[in-house]
Amino acid sequence: MATDAPPLTAQTDQTGQTGPPTPAGPPDRVDVEALTTLLDGPHGDLRRAVRERIAEHASILVYREELPTPEFRERVLQLVRTLAETGQTSLGFPVAYGGAGDVGASVAAFETLALGDLSVLVKVGVQFGLFGGAVLQLGTQRHHDRYLARIASGELLGCFAMTETGHGSNVAALETVATYDPDTDEFVITTPREEAGKDYIGNAAAHGELAVVFAQLVVASQAHGVHALLVPIRVDGEPAPGVRIEDDGHKMGLNGVDNGRLWFTDVRVPREVLLDRFAQVSAEGEYRSPIENPNKRFFTMLGTLIQGRVSVSGASLSASKVALAIAVRYALQRRQFGADGSDAGEELLLDYGLHQRRLLPLLARTYALHFAQEELVAQLHDSFTEPAGDGGGDVDAERQAARRRLESRAAGTNALATWHATRTIQESREACGGAGYLAVNRFAALKADPDVFTTFEGDNHVLLQLVAKGLLTDYAQAFGDMDRIELVRYVASLGVETTIERAGVHTWLERIKDVLPGGDDWDQEAGLLDSDYQRAMYRYREEHTLAAAARRLKRGIDGGLAAGEVFSRVQPHLIAAARAHLERQVLEVFVERVRATPDGDVKVALGLLCDLHALSGIEADRAWFLEHGRLSSQRSKAITREVDSLNRQLRPLAGDLVDAFAIPPELLRAPALLAPASP
Repeated sequence: MATDAPPLTAQTDQTGQTGPPTPAGPPDRVDVEALTTLLDGPHGDLRRAVRERIAEHASILVYREELPTPEFRERVLQLVRTLAETGQTSLGFPVAYGGAGDVGASVAAFETLALGDLSVLVKVGVQFGLFGGAVLQLGTQRHHDRYLARIASGELLGCFAMTETGHGSNVAALETVATYDPDTDEFVITTPREEAGKDYIGNAAAHGELAVVFAQLVVASQAHGVHALLVPIRVDGEPAPGVRIEDDGHKMGLNGVDNGRLWFTDVRVPREVLLDRFAQVSAEGEYRSPIENPNKRFFTMLGTLIQGRVSVSGASLSASKVALAIAVRYALQRRQFGADGSDAGEELLLDYGLHQRRLLPLLARTYALHFAQEELVAQLHDSFTEPAGDGGGDVDAERQAARRRLESRAAGTNALATWHATRTIQESREACGGAGYLAVNRFAALKADPDVFTTFEGDNHVLLQLVAKGLLTDYAQAFGDMDRIELVRYVASLGVETTIERAGVHTWLERIKDVLPGGDDWDQEAGLLDSDYQRAMYRYREEHTLAAAARRLKRGIDGGLAAGEVFSRVQPHLIAAARAHLERQVLEVFVERVRATPDGDVKVALGLLCDLHALSGIEADRAWFLEHGRLSSQRSKAITREVDSLNRQLRPLAGDLVDAFAIPPELLRAPALLAPASP
């Protein structure tokens, strides 16, 4: 196994241009242990402990298809409580309540847990992340003292009851009502119609006792928007008075999680169950909040729950790693046809250029998203270490702005990671042929279970709208208080040049000039393997799509169209701008990580993966770059040749690159694929 990087020489790419020095040739192997240490990051010991723990309970992966749903649910519940005993599921809780007060460690443990059965993962996420997280982040000391220790131990099982059948991503329009009755000092929880029932609620169908219910708060006949209250849904194992519970039934996947529906008929709960960090109601019926604006209050409350969104991104990447580990190992063992087309001397699947193209760019993107996720988790941890406060006037404005940027980045990373998992798992399954279709080789579960991740946090396109909204101006606070109609009108009132300038990118033309490496022929002269060239291409696409979206918004309003119609027409361009922005961020994180890695075979391997990720992205969107004059047909073809070359260079390293994910063999659960991958 190589420990030193090969000598560096000047690199000439497919266009004949000379780029920065690169190794004379890639190593034949990578130091897997060193790469695993790098990937595990600052919580390496914890990740190893979680891997060992879930490997001990890998039998659930073997029998899950054979278990009736009730037994599967009970088995999952047992494992969740077993994990709770280790303390690995509640690391984000304060020490006083059984946690470690470490948000970064909490997300790291959750991501690693996703290497195993995803019903167990989601049950953990519902209990400790959503339910426990809501009590922690939205409640105050009395709620913490009463509930958190029991939640952390798994003694008190609960639900996060936000989504309603009639309202998905539009949380602000939820219909469940909580009306304060000053005569009894109680809130009355009511579901006004059948479609307003809470739906897809984990822990509701069988195990939950208490629910964090999001409802429209009405005090003294005045509506104050959506707030969260703790509402009992079961007493001694039976539905609580006034609570109707239904089982969501068999799902595409995650059938070890008891998702259900909840309706409330005049359910009375004491005033103290209002999770009142951001708003309080007195016994006399006076509503108070340090955040006067109701929209700002609503987004502040939701913003505190960001950890769940970040955790789902990491879980999606873990599922992608499992799929690729199985597919690459299979491709390093399965032989088919000979070089001359005969049966003699059959070649390994991964020796075929097409098979390399199917798997290795996905592997490169998985590494790229891994490092983007790692940076996001670090930012999340820092944000909780220095909390943004309660949204009052004394809160530091820059800290609030940083939190909003974090929320936007978390939304975007969630969309990219979940879409990537769906694509990667499908391609990996196909790359394993008939063997991939067998449930015993885990792809049946991998295809079914994480598919819902693309809509866990709302439709991914809605998440990208949040990213685009923040991109249009650095007046994020003002935009946070606006609906989509107000947003369109605001952008139109500023004008295109002002909008782009306030977004921190000067005017459009000036910014376009800024991103070019230099000269009118910049895209013809730069080396394809020059990271500055790659980043410039991604930045150019980002700035161009953002400017184009802003121009279209203004043009629509100037043309007399209604704001809602303008938004609908420009929506695809806003989504394109958001994706371009996120892709640029992911690439830049990867480039900086490669540069920060000490010289050696690990750095060389990461450099190859980074180049493959960057050029594959340009190749995939070559139509846009050609349309906008940033690629010639000759250079476009050169990029395709370079992608093929990078795939060939990475081929000898593929086994080591998936081995570095350190997935225990028991968790791969693919009997024909458990032998160590050959180089």
